[in-house]
Order: sequence, then structure tokens, then C-alpha cells
Amino acid sequence: MEKGAGLRGVFVAYGQTAARAARPRAGVVDTLLAPLRAGSRVAGAAALMVGWLALLWIIEGVNAVSGQRLDTFGITPRKGSELLDIVPAAFMHVGFAHLMSNSLPLLVLGFIAALRGIGRYLAVAFTIMVISGLGVWLVAPAHTTTLGASGLIFGLFGYLLSRGFADRRPLDVVVGLVVGVLYGSILWGVLPTADGVSWQAHLFGLVGGVVAAFLFRERTVAVSA
Repeated sequence: MEKGAGLRGVFVAYGQTAARAARPRAGVVDTLLAPLRAGSRVAGAAALMVGWLALLWIIEGVNAVSGQRLDTFGITPRKGSELLDIVPAAFMHVGFAHLMSNSLPLLVLGFIAALRGIGRYLAVAFTIMVISGLGVWLVAPAHTTTLGASGLIFGLFGYLLSRGFADRRPLDVVVGLVVGVLYGSILWGVLPTADGVSWQAHLFGLVGGVVAAFLFRERTVAVSA
């Protein structure tokens, strides 16, 4: 079996588990259609994140051509008008190097999170961006501008770590542990150890991910026999 085909099979199986989770007592038709739904989830999650990244690169291209004028959509702390930039700031970057460093973790973590459904992912991402942005707006140093997707990345990391416990689903607990092993080193980013790096966005993004995991957890529906 080719390596790519085997990896796709793992994601399809994981998506299939997600599809079954929403139907405690699936009928024969649902059982037969489950692999198709699982494949659709994988394709949808991949398309969403590739599109999301493409949008970020297009925005940064426009920003570069315009002389970084879009940097004004970053968050300047404790100014009322800057509250409007809390979400847009997560789509802006300080140059292509900054965007490149964020692209792979955002693609991987976003894809895994989106396997549970695009609607749920969008709600989770929005929650993370709002909590991370508000945290920056409240506590970041004055006369600074914060922008970038790293708050969302930290939020998705926290979300994936917490989701299995929130949903009480052993498979997602295992997924969270794997994510923790692969990306656990980013937790150093919540500490104020480097100049020019917004630990506030990282910390509040992480908190936002945990909040989102419980806020949008899947509740078990009781079905009578």
C-alpha cells in the first residue's frame, strides 16, 4: 500500500468515527453511507484549511505590494476603535517569514480540528480569535501592534488537547495526546521570553481553545430502546 493512501485511510477512519458519533443508533443505510460521509469530512477539512491558508497568503501579498498598509488591522491595546480589529488581526502577518512560520502548524492543527465538522471548526476558530484578541487588547504593552495567526494556532492546540475530555471521547483524548507530543514545545510561547513576540496572544489563544472545547462540546443524546 502506498504511504499516501495509508495516511488518507487513517483520516477517513477518524472522520468515520466522527460521523458515527453524532448518530448513537445508526440504521443500515447510515452504516452503508458512513464511509462516504467520512471521506466527505476529510475532503471538506482539507479544502477549508488549504483555502484558509491561500487567503492568508493572498492578504500578505496585497500587504507587501501596498507597503504594509494592512498592518493597521493589527491590535493596538486599549483603544476603543481597535476592538474592530480583534478578528482581522488574526489574518495579518508581519511579512512572509512570519506567515511561513505559522502556515504548517495552522494547516495541521486546523485540519485535525475541522474533521469534526466545518461549522464547529468555524465557531471554535471565531471564539479563539475573539478571546485571544481581547486578551491582547487588555494586557499587551501600550504603543504596540499585534497581528498574526499564532493566537489561533495556540487556541487550536488547546482545543485539541481538551476536546476529548470535553466530549468524553477516548479517541479524541488519544488525538490530543499525539498533538501534545508533536507540538507541546510551543507552550514556551505563552511565557514572556522573547522580544517582539506576543505571549499575550499565545496565552489567551490557548485559554480560548480550552473554552471553545467545552463551549462547543458534543452532548450525548439519550435514545429510547
